[in-house]
Amino acid sequence: MTHLNPPDFYPTHYWHELEDGRLQCDVCPRACKLREGQQGLCFVRARHDNAVVLTSYGRSSGFCIDPIEKKPLNHYLPGTPVLSFGTAGCNLACKFCQNWDMSKSREMDTLADQAMPEELVRTAIAHDCRSIAFTYNDPVIFMEYAMDVADQCHKHDLAAIAVTAGYMCPPPREEFYRHIDAANIDLKAFTEEFYRKTCGAGLSEVLDTLLYLKHETSVWFEITTLLIPGYNDSNQEVEQMSQWISDKLGPDVPLHFSAFHPDWKMMDTPATPAATLTRARNIAMQQGLHYVYTGNVHDSRGGSTWCPNCDLCLIERDWYRLGAWNLDANGCCNNCGTRIPGRFEASHGDWGPKRLPVAIHRH
Repeated sequence: MTHLNPPDFYPTHYWHELEDGRLQCDVCPRACKLREGQQGLCFVRARHDNAVVLTSYGRSSGFCIDPIEKKPLNHYLPGTPVLSFGTAGCNLACKFCQNWDMSKSREMDTLADQAMPEELVRTAIAHDCRSIAFTYNDPVIFMEYAMDVADQCHKHDLAAIAVTAGYMCPPPREEFYRHIDAANIDLKAFTEEFYRKTCGAGLSEVLDTLLYLKHETSVWFEITTLLIPGYNDSNQEVEQMSQWISDKLGPDVPLHFSAFHPDWKMMDTPATPAATLTRARNIAMQQGLHYVYTGNVHDSRGGSTWCPNCDLCLIERDWYRLGAWNLDANGCCNNCGTRIPGRFEASHGDWGPKRLPVAIHRH
């Protein structure tokens, strides 16, 4: 569906009417039940004229070109620029949210920038981006907008990338991921208690999404866990999570351990020491995972990609800057020929660590 300007109320179809007259949104397991004029917890899905509509279609909190490693994706077109954007709102309530100014916003003023799908793709091409990422807040809640952007991407050989918490019901999930090429799933922790108390969500539904992506789609995905001191960084929890990933998803799914910094409602929690990330990485690799990374720290060993067979450094990284490259055009180790999973080309991109805010020039 094409629009010249963002619609105020974009129609959706994942909802049903309850016996008491309320409408239940069926996009995520939160199952918000709405009377006329009410918004869901996500803020952007609301009841209007006896239907559940999307109120943020074509609206954004801003646009920026990032290195794809910032999503983070280390095995998908390394070194290339990605046009990134989000809207407002979120269907989780994480007390540690690092993008709270957007995801927790309940003000439409946050969505001052406008861009229809065709305009986003035109901007991405003009800046030599290889992909567009739905990020900063969760694309689950603006799935109709994201899918339309993805469809436009595919018309111009661009990839569509979802950065998401994976908290989604099965029917919309199946439709959503038919449009997505790559994803990073934010696995917040590995206990239901953490999800319930700290995120207002559930772990089992996220694990279901990971299993779905692995066994029922061709979407390339990587996993990120933000390690928070005293909350989800124990040896036992890291070991259990890594073992589950190895057993259920396989040893080749990349896992990123990222450093927490005090934010939102957890300002009194200390930042994650670099040593915690290194410890977690070692534990995960002991559980059989081949590609485990540290993030938000300067750690060349933990940020680089290593051959699981001969230990050659295949892609050297320091933060978001790439160095040595030892993969052939087929994504195989130059030394032993081991095939590295992901999407690689003959050489990496040269975008580097730059972060470039961009304006969408409307036609």
